[in-house]
Amino acid sequence: MTKQIMNHTFLATLALLGAGAAQAVDWSDTALSYRYGTHFAEPFNPADIKKNIVNLSHVNGYAYGKNFISADLLLSDKTDPKSVGSDDGAREVYVLYRHTLDLGKVTGRNFKMGAMRGLGFTAGFDFNVKHDAGYNSRKRMLVAGPTLNLDVPGFLDISLLALWESNAPYSGFSKTATPRYDYDVHPMLNLVWGIPFNAGVPLSFEGYANFIGNKGTNEFGAATKPETNIDMQVMYDMSAAVGAAKNTFKVGIEYQFWKNKFGNSDKGNPGATARTPMVRAEYHF
Repeated sequence: MTKQIMNHTFLATLALLGAGAAQAVDWSDTALSYRYGTHFAEPFNPADIKKNIVNLSHVNGYAYGKNFISADLLLSDKTDPKSVGSDDGAREVYVLYRHTLDLGKVTGRNFKMGAMRGLGFTAGFDFNVKHDAGYNSRKRMLVAGPTLNLDVPGFLDISLLALWESNAPYSGFSKTATPRYDYDVHPMLNLVWGIPFNAGVPLSFEGYANFIGNKGTNEFGAATKPETNIDMQVMYDMSAAVGAAKNTFKVGIEYQFWKNKFGNSDKGNPGATARTPMVRAEYHF
């Protein structure tokens, strides 16, 4: 990726951030959640990994679009060690931000047609810091592309995004630092949904799916593979049972399928595909 493209995308993201911040917020939701699973996986690690994950997220809407930010704190057990020979598990922080500009509201046009509720443009970024024995990821990524809003109960957004991703890992085994490396610009088809339904109790089907193209060769010269990352949950709104407002307390079950994790082929590398059931609890405020 060229520095010019990076700079332009970064400036566009900042402009969208500023546009959202300059507008009065019409609605918002902040959530603190916890999830736990015992079958997480990491590339080149054949062991099942237990992780506790604490998340803080916030979404809001204003006159011309919406903002979403999510911060995960991921705490592994010792099968994904913090450093070589350590009995403590790895620690990771992963932050994601997205801004979607509603093109109908900006232009004054009505894009509703058939199953389409609206049309938008999404931009944002991801970054992480992980302390572990083998890779010590320092991911940086910018994203941008169009978004289609489908007319369903709740919401279903489909985005086709370009990804500008880089990393600068450090191996605790060889004690070698890799200079920041830019992957090829690559596409991602992203689906995000939250669909309420009732099965005698108030439930919702929520989650995301990322279908990511290969990003060229990695920082070690190996070819990368396309990724599939699907994370979905069924949540029960137990708020009424504890005398709270609707959608305040939720509990449920979650499942993640992540094939060719981080672009690593899962052939001969079982840790590169994760099949992870989880339990999940949320508090919204």
